[in-house]
Amino acid sequence: MKNLFALALLFVSFISLAQIKGKVTDENGNPLAAVSIHIENTSIGTTTNDQGEYYLEMKPGIYVLVFQYLGYKSQKVKFVSEKSLKIRDIQMLEENIILNDVVIDRKNNPANEVIRNAIAHKKENSGPTNHYKADFYSRGIFRIKDAPKKILGQKFDNFDEILDSTRSGILYLSETVSKITCEKPDKLKEVILASKVSGKDNGYSFNNAASANFDFYDNYLAFQTNVVSPIADNAFNYYKYKLEGTFFNENNIQINKIKVTPKRTSEPVMQGYLYIVEDSWAIYAIDLTVQGDQIQMPAMNSLTLKQNFSYSNEQKIWIKNTQTLDFIAGMLGINISGRFTYVYSNYEFQERFGKRTFTHEVLSFEKDANKKDDAFWNQSRPVPLTEEESADYLKKDLLQTKKKSKPYLDSIDAKHNKLGVSDLILGYQYKNSFKKWSLDYGGLIKGISYNTVQGWDFNTGIGFTKRDNDTRTYSILEAVFDYGLSEEKFRSYINYVNKFNNQNQSELRFAAGSQLAQFNYSNPISKLINTVSTLFFKDNYMKLYERHFINACFEREVFNGLTLNAELVYSERKPVFNTTDHVIIKKNKEFTSNNPLLPDDEMTPVITKHNLINASLTARINFGQRYWTRPDGKFNLEDDQFPVVYLGYEKGFGGNENHYNFDHMHSRITYDVTLGNKGNLEMNVKAGKFFNAKEISFVDYKHFNGNQTYVGTNDRYLNVFNLLPYYSASTNDAYLEIHAEHDDNGFIMNKIPLLNKLHSTLVLGYHNLTIPERSPYHEYTVGLDHIGFGKLKVFRIDYIHSYQSGHQLDGVVFGLKILNAFQ
Repeated sequence: MKNLFALALLFVSFISLAQIKGKVTDENGNPLAAVSIHIENTSIGTTTNDQGEYYLEMKPGIYVLVFQYLGYKSQKVKFVSEKSLKIRDIQMLEENIILNDVVIDRKNNPANEVIRNAIAHKKENSGPTNHYKADFYSRGIFRIKDAPKKILGQKFDNFDEILDSTRSGILYLSETVSKITCEKPDKLKEVILASKVSGKDNGYSFNNAASANFDFYDNYLAFQTNVVSPIADNAFNYYKYKLEGTFFNENNIQINKIKVTPKRTSEPVMQGYLYIVEDSWAIYAIDLTVQGDQIQMPAMNSLTLKQNFSYSNEQKIWIKNTQTLDFIAGMLGINISGRFTYVYSNYEFQERFGKRTFTHEVLSFEKDANKKDDAFWNQSRPVPLTEEESADYLKKDLLQTKKKSKPYLDSIDAKHNKLGVSDLILGYQYKNSFKKWSLDYGGLIKGISYNTVQGWDFNTGIGFTKRDNDTRTYSILEAVFDYGLSEEKFRSYINYVNKFNNQNQSELRFAAGSQLAQFNYSNPISKLINTVSTLFFKDNYMKLYERHFINACFEREVFNGLTLNAELVYSERKPVFNTTDHVIIKKNKEFTSNNPLLPDDEMTPVITKHNLINASLTARINFGQRYWTRPDGKFNLEDDQFPVVYLGYEKGFGGNENHYNFDHMHSRITYDVTLGNKGNLEMNVKAGKFFNAKEISFVDYKHFNGNQTYVGTNDRYLNVFNLLPYYSASTNDAYLEIHAEHDDNGFIMNKIPLLNKLHSTLVLGYHNLTIPERSPYHEYTVGLDHIGFGKLKVFRIDYIHSYQSGHQLDGVVFGLKILNAFQ
């Protein structure tokens, strides 16, 4: 009975609304996409789809619909709405632009005067929209065209089932309907009422209002790199303007069409057209494009942003009603294009909001937001689907049902699970997709490395993984096996990880067994780089010890912004020694010993066999942390308003001798802030102090990440001293470690002739290490990042100057970020 009553209410509400739909074309009958349509003097509106089709609902009455499309005359259409569906097709005529015949020179450019007025009136045009509520609709679609069958010799068949005979089709299609509350400049709350992803009946779209919040009245637009707005306070430093002409809209208001051209195309700026209302100097429309290499996104060819504004008689302001973001991207033969369509409607402007309006939760989903039926979407969707989009929903919904069935999953697994001879060497995975588990074998080749303790080291493992994609939780159990050929010794350990709650990020980890470990648990030198440096340059930088251990760790977010990590480890530590001097390229020097404090002494170990229990508690405090809430978990967002603080306490106890016991208090602050269009400043500061630690094991010292290989593998050098020997400053006393880097994101490099062709960024760095009874150690760095070939920007090069008590050293570090894939 309740269901029948609910259906009756839905039917009554549906028939009480009037609907109008139609198609918008040009004079030749070609459909016009992204035409802005709104009811005059309201914020109720929509936009046409790629086939020029539109759909709009309203209460019965007499309305005037306004059709607005850049380059065409705006049209007003009187519409008497009744409780029925009306069809009204519209043909739009090209705009008669009154061409500007004024000779433009530096002293007399009418476009400059329009832009100056627009800049001067930003506050009065933007201010009335500082506080508002609105309905928000978004749709995202990604298409692939002529997909290759192979990439770098590997089969590319991930999307074969959804591509047509030309290997083209829709990769991603999603929609959201939400309500937003906004307080400029940086407060936005969104409640998603409905979410739909093609081919996923429980999918949650990542479309959101925050990612579409491009306000040209602000000085900068937040892309990968901040883009300077054409009406920013300093816009004349970046742009040239030309008044191409004027026209009059449907209300006989003069609109100025301004051509926007960058002064330097290498900078993060846009080009295209800006439409400004005469006298009020408000934005009427936007049609601007930015290239991918201008915003440090080499895989992106271009991004085109269009916005349309309508005038509200009630508020006496121009308000944004539609927006589209088109992109074209490509790399390695993969060509992708797409569009995000956004519709803003039913604005409610307010003078201010209450103190509790905005919280740290900036986005949430209503219950069952991802389970709305077709009837809901047909009524709520302001932009009708194209035939292609409707077909994609239907095709992928059927395909999803098929893909979830046991016979289908078993057939796919049967093909995937075939065991070949090469799998014994390269690795193998056995999957049971229906029950959501898999078995993995690591193979032999991936785990081969070389060090002077083990000689050739063969490392592999087997693992069991079970995942629940609906809750984004998982359990992993693996066993790792390791054999040193020269050492003739076998070691193994097991590792268990259980992510059992995604709302508070609860995770339990357990490990036990034996392994060789670096004295610095941060592993400052990778196995790959150590293998190369040892075999080819006879530089055996990796220093190891043996540990038999049992380790348990639990991590959880206690409340928003505070995460606690508790760990308990029992370990038996033993010294190990070099067992081989094999090299590929012989050099006239000897290997250093495995004792980092006595590199020329092969007989004296840096530690003796001992036992210890380590207990630690670390708190991560993220002030003002904002987050999304979805039924499948909580998503914490990065925020550059506040630093992240870490506070920790570690206690070593239960040692077989008392002098191994100790206390260690440590802290860390990280901060990453965007400086307008002048780049990013990132800092990492650590400080700590040992107590009762005069004769503790070298394993428990505070070690600092040095680098003697002149090869860098990290994106940023905020946790490494690139000219510091690995264990030269290890301490069991107090310490202060400072790292800071400023990446200009092209702010300086884009202005330097010839060098701006690289599309690289200038990175300036400072690094400091201070410990007792030792002069402070300093490193000053200058580097270029995002260096590469074509769209492959994975290299970096830095010049480094170190200084300590009069001793100076210079060096160059080559950043090979691509090596991260092999670690």
